[in-house]
Amino acid sequence: MKTIETERLTIRRLTMEDLNDSNQIYVDAGWTDPNDTPEQSLSKRKTWLEWSVRNYDALANLYQPPYGDLAVTLKGETRLIGSVGIVPGLAPYGQLSYYKAHGFAGDERLFIPEVGLFWAFLKEHWGKGYATEAAQGLIEFAFNEMKLRRILAWTEYENENSMAVMRRLGMTIEKNPLPDPHWFQVVGILENPINSLTQNLQTNTQVTTP
Repeated sequence: MKTIETERLTIRRLTMEDLNDSNQIYVDAGWTDPNDTPEQSLSKRKTWLEWSVRNYDALANLYQPPYGDLAVTLKGETRLIGSVGIVPGLAPYGQLSYYKAHGFAGDERLFIPEVGLFWAFLKEHWGKGYATEAAQGLIEFAFNEMKLRRILAWTEYENENSMAVMRRLGMTIEKNPLPDPHWFQVVGILENPINSLTQNLQTNTQVTTP
């Protein structure tokens, strides 16, 4: 995965030097185990970070997509201020009206593999548009270089901040109308413009038989 630059940000591989700030991101987001001591939380994050750093080359050597978290820094600086990533997402998307309207056929309870975005930032950098800017940079990479047909993002029903980022990215937001699975709540969906153009051409083109 190459380094990506946006107007204000640099998106690069994580390193072990990012441990403390990476751990603080999870603390700020409330994603750490409340029963853990700060030392236990940091130890778990270190194990995860060691795996993430090794995983970049492991995936590349297997010709797999560049799944995983990446570091976000301000341009010209080295300190991590946030993280974005491309992640796999297996879920029953057929339950959503968007998929039904776009030709989904089959048992809506069956799970479908998709590719999605992840973003999280240190609390001191919330509200500055960094999440949207970093996610947009990753979307351009995903559409132009990975050639993805579409990309998704997920969040909880009450996470209005994440939904606001989805809207700024131009995503269609869908809420799961069914209670199961309980973690499948809100999905943002963004089609590759090339794919959207192709769909429009197919819809508007009529084939006549002589």
